[in-house]
Amino acid sequence: MSSPISRRSLLRGAAALAGAGALAGCSSGTSGSGASGSKAKTTITYWDWYASQASWVDNEIKLFQQAHPDIAVKKTTQVSDKYADLVSLAYRSNNPPDILMVPKSPQLSQQVSQDWLMPVDKWATKSWQSSFPENSFVEGVDVFGGKLYTAPFAAPAPSLQLYIHHGVFKDAGLTNDDGSVKLPKTWDDVTQAADAIASKSGGKVAPFGFGNSTNTTLAWWLDLFVRGAGSPGGAAVGGIDGMDYRVGQWKFGSDRNYLDVINLLMEWKSKNWFYPNSMSISDEQARAFFERGRFGMTVGGVWNQPEWTQHKFTDYSLVTLPSPSEAPKALFYGPPGGRFVAVSSKTSHADEAWAWFDWLYSPDAGKRWVEQGQGLSVYAKNNDPKSVTFAPFSQYVAMSGAAVVGPQPAIRNPKVSAVQLPAVKPDINDVLAGIYTGQLKDPQGALTELEGKMNQALGDAIKKAPGVSAKDFAFADWDLTKAYTTKPGA
Repeated sequence: MSSPISRRSLLRGAAALAGAGALAGCSSGTSGSGASGSKAKTTITYWDWYASQASWVDNEIKLFQQAHPDIAVKKTTQVSDKYADLVSLAYRSNNPPDILMVPKSPQLSQQVSQDWLMPVDKWATKSWQSSFPENSFVEGVDVFGGKLYTAPFAAPAPSLQLYIHHGVFKDAGLTNDDGSVKLPKTWDDVTQAADAIASKSGGKVAPFGFGNSTNTTLAWWLDLFVRGAGSPGGAAVGGIDGMDYRVGQWKFGSDRNYLDVINLLMEWKSKNWFYPNSMSISDEQARAFFERGRFGMTVGGVWNQPEWTQHKFTDYSLVTLPSPSEAPKALFYGPPGGRFVAVSSKTSHADEAWAWFDWLYSPDAGKRWVEQGQGLSVYAKNNDPKSVTFAPFSQYVAMSGAAVVGPQPAIRNPKVSAVQLPAVKPDINDVLAGIYTGQLKDPQGALTELEGKMNQALGDAIKKAPGVSAKDFAFADWDLTKAYTTKPGA
């Protein structure tokens, strides 16, 4: 969900700053020390963009150094929206860290072809790989040319949830017989809850709210509700992973669920159920307003929780995939394979960097990741809601079954990693903003036009990728309620 990176002019100026000191000055970081205060024999540099997750990283560094007193980890946490550019600058300056979180751009295949990363097959033996779930290591995803460069750390997760403010719901009488909050599960439940909030508050509390100043959060609403109706293409997901893999195309206009959800949102808007300034405030402001009870429901992700916890706000619950009927007809999908950290090809301390790599990917580190409320682990045994003491995050962990591995064209044909899909404008965020504000009077026409442009862009990109065809993106046998685990060659 991070914002796009376009900092070229900044980087031209930054390039004049030589050495690691200049780069570190753009970031916040901590340095580890050896056990018992002794000086370690080797110090490895490590970069990430984890801010709210820093406590987990720092604890892992402490535990790692206790187990490896001859290795110190010097951590630098870069600003997330500058991270990719700073990594690129570090490589151009021939001064990258020894081990780093894999940046989101350029594509991982390009990072490999540019010799940024070191294959870890020397250490990541078949025995090491066997502890991971099936389809964790996939050519074209985290394996390139038969060599392994990174690995999945987190399991596919329900990336969006509907957050429920307990106080607002209780004030509206939305409670069960035992006094607990009555959580909505279906579209009708959400509508009825909104009606009760608007009626009981006399219009003083909005049923819904969001912050769309960055032109992204409206797509979260569409994405969350359309999945429950049975559409696998995530409207809030960029790039190829946002398409409907049943047909290998986008279906914004031809899949009726998209229009149905938009009509539902516009019906709610016509009743003045959305916080009036939702289009102009930021997501951060919307989180603060939800915390204060200015509206009863909002859509977001688990990233909401750390800030609310800091403010000692815990009076909320979360649900996911509200559907027209009781059971969701589609889920959240993540690709097989994955990425987290990688060893730099430029490191002079490969063995020590691998030791830190191995530690981060250990089941124990993953268990602590879940227990500290950071996310889901790639190891299913770690995702036990009972191990989490914080109730809202325990609810999130309990939703792990709402996210599974989905189809991945790279398994069928690794050459699809060469498909470079250009940005299409106006995109789904622009279309939704236009519909919501009334600038676009024909929602169906706008969705159909967007679908055509997206599919045309894909077709043009496929033509430029040797050995790739449109058939590589279609999985007609996909059951939307199950994981898709076709093995290579199937």
